[in-house]
Amino acid sequence: MDHLLLLLPLLGLASGSIPFAQKVFWEFSMDDAQANPPEEEEASGIFPTSGGAEAEDVYPFYPGLCPFGCHCQLRVVQCSDLGLKEVPKEISSDTSLLDLQNNQITELRKDDFKGLHQLYALVLVNNKITKIHPKAFSPLHKLQKLYISKNNLVEIPRNLPSSLVELRIHDNRIKKISKDVFNGLNNMNCIEMGGNPLENSGFEPGAFDGLKLNYLRISEAKLTGVPKDLPETLHELHLDHNKIQAIELEDLIRYSKLYRLGLGHNNIRMIENGSLSFLPLLRELHLDNNKLSRVPPGLPDLRFLQVVYLHSNNITKIGVNDFCPIGFGVKRASYHGISLFGNPVPYWEVQPATFRCATDRLAIQFGNYKK
Repeated sequence: MDHLLLLLPLLGLASGSIPFAQKVFWEFSMDDAQANPPEEEEASGIFPTSGGAEAEDVYPFYPGLCPFGCHCQLRVVQCSDLGLKEVPKEISSDTSLLDLQNNQITELRKDDFKGLHQLYALVLVNNKITKIHPKAFSPLHKLQKLYISKNNLVEIPRNLPSSLVELRIHDNRIKKISKDVFNGLNNMNCIEMGGNPLENSGFEPGAFDGLKLNYLRISEAKLTGVPKDLPETLHELHLDHNKIQAIELEDLIRYSKLYRLGLGHNNIRMIENGSLSFLPLLRELHLDNNKLSRVPPGLPDLRFLQVVYLHSNNITKIGVNDFCPIGFGVKRASYHGISLFGNPVPYWEVQPATFRCATDRLAIQFGNYKK
C-alpha cells in the first residue's frame, strides 16, 4: 500500500494540469541504480520503496471495478506479482495507471486495454511478452508512459499511441529498429532501449526521423561506433557499456544540442582532434573505463563543460593545457569534477596550473593506479 502514496503528482500530470518536465540524468538512470531490487519493487520507476502511513488511513477506497487479487485506489490499478498470464478483465474505464509488472504475461491481445481511454501510465516490466497485437494500444489515447522493459520482445511495438512521451523498452531481445516504427510519435521525449543486442547495422536509415527526443539511452548493446542518424534534438545521449572503439571527426556532428554524453565502459582508444568541437553546449562527459592513452583534445574549448570522467583508462601524461584555456580572462564555466584515478599517470608530475579553471582542488579526483 505504500506504493500508492507517490501517485498524486503522477495523476496530476495525467489530468493535463502540469506539463511534462524532462527528468534529470539520475532519475532516468533509476532502473540501473536498482540493478538488484527486491522482487516487489522491480524497475517501474513509479512507486516508492517504503515510508509513510498506510494508504487506507489517508485515502478512501477506490469504488470502481477492480480485478480479483489486484489493489485499486485513486484510479490506480496495481496487479503486480500475481502470476498473471494475461491482462486481467474488469478494469475500470477511468483508470490512470495500470501496474502489471512481475507477472507471467506472454501476449498483449487486441482488446486487452479496451475502454481504457484515460490510461496515463502502463507498467509491464518483467513479464514474458513476446507478441503484441498491432491494435493492442489503439484505445490508449492518453497514454504517456509505457514501461515494457525486461520482456522477450524482438522488435519495437508498432502503432504506439501518438500521445506517448516516455518509452522504456530496455532488456529485451531487440536487434532491429525499423524505419517507420516511430512514425507519428511527435510527443516522444525519452526512449530507454539499453540492454538489447543492437548493432549499428540494426538501425534502418531514417529510423528516428520525426522524433524530437531529449533523452536516448542505448547502453549495454553491441554498438561499435556512435550511431549516425539519431535525433539532432538530443540533450542527453548514453552509449555506455558498448564496444565503441573510436570517436571519429564527424561522429558527433548532428548532436550540437547535447549537454550530457555517456561513453563510459567502451573500448575507446582514440578521440579524433576536433570531434568534440561539435558539442558547444556540453556540460558533462563520461569517458571512464575505456582505453584512452591521453586526455581527449578539445576540452579547453568546451566553455560549459563542468564534469569529465576519465578514470580507469590508460592515460600516462597530463599536459598543463589539457583542460583549461590558455591565458587568463577567458570566460568558461569552472570544472566541478574531473576524475582521473585508475590511470598510470605519475600524478606528482602534473603541474598545479593544469586545473586552474576548476572550482577547487577537491574537484579533482586522483588515485592510485593498480595493474
